[in-house]
Amino acid sequence: MGIDLDRPSAARVYDFYLGGFHNFAADREMGRQAVSMWPELPEIMRANRGFLRRAVEFLVGAGVRQFLDLGSGIPTVGNVHEVAQRLAADSRVVYVDNDPVAVEHSQAILAGDDRTAVVQADMRDPDAVIGDPAVRALLDPSQPTAVLMVAVLHFVPDEDDPAGLVARFRDAVPSGSYLALSHAAEGEQADRAAEHRGLYRRTATPMTMRTRDQIVTLFDGWEMVEPGVVYLPQWRPEPGGPAVERPERMTGLAGVGRKP
Repeated sequence: MGIDLDRPSAARVYDFYLGGFHNFAADREMGRQAVSMWPELPEIMRANRGFLRRAVEFLVGAGVRQFLDLGSGIPTVGNVHEVAQRLAADSRVVYVDNDPVAVEHSQAILAGDDRTAVVQADMRDPDAVIGDPAVRALLDPSQPTAVLMVAVLHFVPDEDDPAGLVARFRDAVPSGSYLALSHAAEGEQADRAAEHRGLYRRTATPMTMRTRDQIVTLFDGWEMVEPGVVYLPQWRPEPGGPAVERPERMTGLAGVGRKP
């Protein structure tokens, strides 16, 4: 199957928001349109990236040494393997994405790192992900695993049952595993959010924003880690770091749960 480089990709648009270089003209055009409508978007994306970093740091501190990053996009600077391996060199990371261009970029970036792997798969098929040879080779199914669903489930429509999808990955990992999740939330900037969703309908992964109650439901069966489900900047902020005014502007919620 050919790759349509004239159609923007959510993974590559995210890379553009973060100031990366693994994107194409169609991605940059869409990203610029989105930022013109919603100038806070780059700040929101950085807040999401900050949550990912702090969550991985927490997970390594909790003793987790293997990570399954679903809908990972392109692992540019500051991604999971860099954060985890800086704190614990034996950390192992499998990145999973269904965008062939993102996967190709990822494989080039990670070449030579035998503690990372990249899998092209659709997270909506957990059996295929868990059963992939690269996943089975790198992640020990008997050991706690951090399942990362960071800024990805809002690209899973209701008809694909995102809560059921989370539950299937929960059932596939042992006790003591964790889920780190962030999700675009319905909030005070509804008009901007509606325009943003309209842009993502141009991609292969349209966006579905959800309410706080719906996002909390995604953690069913997991024991929530303090402070629970909160706005992105509010999840375990750096001590002494700058306060974020009106964190609800970030329109993203995040949390970490532990499988009992």
